[in-house]
Amino acid sequence: MASPRPLNRLALRVAAIVAVVVLAASLVVIVLLPTPQTVTVSFMVLIAAGSVYATVYYVVARRIELARDTLRDARRRRFDALASIPSGDNRDELDELVFQTYRAGRALQQEIERLEKLENYRREYLGDVSHELRTPIFAISGFAETLLTGALEDEKVRRRFVEKIESNAHRLDALTRDLAEISRIETGELKMTMEPFDVGPIIRETADSLELIAQERMIELTCQIPSALPSIVGDRERIRQVLANLMENAIKYNERGGRVEVMVRSQPGGMVRVAVVDDGLGFHADVIPRLTERFFRVDKSRSREQGGTGLGLSIVKHILEAHHARLSIESKPDYGSKFAFELPAAEAHN
Repeated sequence: MASPRPLNRLALRVAAIVAVVVLAASLVVIVLLPTPQTVTVSFMVLIAAGSVYATVYYVVARRIELARDTLRDARRRRFDALASIPSGDNRDELDELVFQTYRAGRALQQEIERLEKLENYRREYLGDVSHELRTPIFAISGFAETLLTGALEDEKVRRRFVEKIESNAHRLDALTRDLAEISRIETGELKMTMEPFDVGPIIRETADSLELIAQERMIELTCQIPSALPSIVGDRERIRQVLANLMENAIKYNERGGRVEVMVRSQPGGMVRVAVVDDGLGFHADVIPRLTERFFRVDKSRSREQGGTGLGLSIVKHILEAHHARLSIESKPDYGSKFAFELPAAEAHN
């Protein structure tokens, strides 16, 4: 509900004064004549006075809201009308002043909204980074403290806790490396070396490096690469990183006995499309736009169990954007997901 403005405060003040007078009068009646009848009547009068005040407040606030909308629409229509008139002799000085003032105000409002979004983003990002760093640090500190307070004497406990410390240290290292990677890409410090290369061998090499992980999770990992596939243009090592992230995610977050397939196809217009497809749990439509956000996890407990930093898809997105490409995501619950991107073929690029 809109808040009252100065021009409408008189009505609210009158209503408030009446409500206070009625309240005082009712209390006096209740104190001086404390009979059931007077008490009942006084309470009824109080309820009526409160209702009147609430009604007046609502009506006034609603009138202000409608007046503000009407004024905003009128200003917008006025601005559109002025904007359609060429500057110069067709506008008088007052019209030109109104036009410039409104345009400056609108530009200022847009800038304020942009800065507010950036501030919210910065606040959320710092909170996420702090939380993600704090978790492994606290875990390492807790396990070390437990060892120092007597667990060192128990060989089984000692070994298990040292393994947990090592695991959290690796996670902390991966997190800091991924954060540094994103920062370097965003600031332009990490330069992309664009050159023609065959993507087929890189896909096979990446699949071979992930075969052990796939076998541990009983995931069937296959590649469909045409023999006559043209070379693509991009940064070979960064595209390898993109493929590794997508394939590893598809393996780690699939169900046991599932399937992951990497498919490469030539597309019309001189493009080559690479897709990583899995038959896992999939995602709901409202989740898909958030998958490339930093630290976003659909299932936080499972993501941490798998050792992810929550930055893999964000890095993929930034690398592809540096290639002027886009990560396409298609998914459906219980049917799996497809992560794909397109890069120009070398012949078309030349």
